[in-house]
Amino acid sequence: MTVPTGSVYGFLGPNGSGKTTTLRLLLGMLPADDGAITVLGHDVPLGVHKALAKTGYVPERLHLYPTLTVEEIMRYHAAFYPDWDDARAEQLRRGFSLRAEQPIERLSKGESGKLMMLLALAHNPELLVLDEPTDGLDPVVRRDVLSALLEYVAARGATVLISSHLIHEQERICDHVGVMDGGRLVAEMPMTTFRGGIKRLRVNKAPVDRGDFPFTLLSRGATAGREEEWVVRGWQPAMREYFQTGDSELREVIDLDLEESFVELLRSARTPAGIAAEEN
Repeated sequence: MTVPTGSVYGFLGPNGSGKTTTLRLLLGMLPADDGAITVLGHDVPLGVHKALAKTGYVPERLHLYPTLTVEEIMRYHAAFYPDWDDARAEQLRRGFSLRAEQPIERLSKGESGKLMMLLALAHNPELLVLDEPTDGLDPVVRRDVLSALLEYVAARGATVLISSHLIHEQERICDHVGVMDGGRLVAEMPMTTFRGGIKRLRVNKAPVDRGDFPFTLLSRGATAGREEEWVVRGWQPAMREYFQTGDSELREVIDLDLEESFVELLRSARTPAGIAAEEN
């Protein structure tokens, strides 16, 4: 898994696929059984304290002391970060309409989400690791949180690793994407490739897979008559020429939205291409 510097990297996967475990490994919260982890040039876990000093983190669940107030939790977090920006923190607090004297335990879910984003941004991190930061938030709060995030990224050139199951939200803000399933990274690519390179093809008299397809065949299945429906990755318009030899005919090329592409990638990861066709 490689998160390009300065990118907003969407980390997609179904519940239980290993996204949160991966983020905890990156932040040194869990020991890795094998392999190597490097965050901001520092090996994890040996140099994780150096990486964490430049990392803003929003966990999946609220983890703040419930009896402290908003102002107290801000001062508490400031003590851990030499780059904490009091003016920036106060600006975010006011922009998020958080009352300084409000106890954490009395915050709504939306207010809690805003406070977590404030704490992640106020020490000017180089990397933001966000685990379902907008899950359960209403559309207005989600917009406020994402706007603050994108403004910071634009101003600072920070790198963002954001895990979420809200596919359409990821499509709007991410420029890179990774898809995890069953603890494996099954795909990783620029968002433009993910969005534009996965297509559904309708093929008449479909050719046998001889291993020479110019694209990656994710799935294929029979429809009516001698027609098959294929899902392919890495499609380019020039690949139409492949079907102009022999009896095959490419009847239609259908665009998929991000959610459909995500589902097809998962399906292909779990079922080798061609099985559906053989079963039919």
